[in-house]
Amino acid sequence: MHSPMQRPSLFARCADRVAATASFLCAVHCALLPLVLALLPALGLGFLANHQFEHGFIAFASVLALTSLIVGYRRHQCFRAFWFLGPGIALLFAGIIVEYDSMALHAVLVAMGGSLIALAHLTNMRLAHRHVHDAACGH
Repeated sequence: MHSPMQRPSLFARCADRVAATASFLCAVHCALLPLVLALLPALGLGFLANHQFEHGFIAFASVLALTSLIVGYRRHQCFRAFWFLGPGIALLFAGIIVEYDSMALHAVLVAMGGSLIALAHLTNMRLAHRHVHDAACGH
């Protein structure tokens, strides 16, 4: 039995913060990439324009987000954060599908997807912060 004021685990406290920041940076990266594509190699950051790097980052962000939200859901029992996560992941993968057809559409889709995933993490953090274990929650 947990104590009434049990704090979330270190993973639960840090995962959403790290993942929300990473998702936001991913959204900024995707939105700005078409504008700075020519500058990246000159700055030694050409790997950021690599499709394999982006695919790996999207897969990592998706798995981290899903894991973090499941851990949060087990604590607060509210599904609200998943309302943002599902469409966010769908937009990221839609962006991968269209990346070879339209760079502008790709940038819009992945920027929106990354923003929705960041919003899912922020929602999950808020729900976890508000939740207090008591006799009514069953934990």
